[in-house]
Amino acid sequence: MDRDNPLFQWAYTIGFGDCDPAGIVFYPNYLRWFDATFHALLRARGKRHEAFCDAYGLVGTGLMDVGATFRSPGQDGDDLVISIWADDWRDKAVRFAYRGTVGERLLVEGYELRGLFVRDGDRLKLGSVAPLKAFLEGGSIDGDRAG
Repeated sequence: MDRDNPLFQWAYTIGFGDCDPAGIVFYPNYLRWFDATFHALLRARGKRHEAFCDAYGLVGTGLMDVGATFRSPGQDGDDLVISIWADDWRDKAVRFAYRGTVGERLLVEGYELRGLFVRDGDRLKLGSVAPLKAFLEGGSIDGDRAG
């Protein structure tokens, strides 16, 4: 992972409602912001989640695992920047790495393991993540389908 070249960066000003009674960010918000960063990445590449899924016949880009390590507290008024990288491409999953910073200060590092879910009769199964990789690398998604 080249920390100097993230796929995308998303900025958010931490508000009072994002914090716990001690005045620091309530930890589940970081996971919510990781997800928001992923969806902002899709929009920045030209497709909202729904349009991306429709183009491939997907049910969704679901989470299979998620985690975070908290390095320093975020507080009301901090200008948080979350960076995202595609850390590990597999056939049916991709691991996205995240770093949340305020200026040069590291607040959080984390990851999401995502898959592309498709219908198989009345159940869901994992499809190939190749369409997502092509999309994020600037390839066309028109006419392609997940398998």
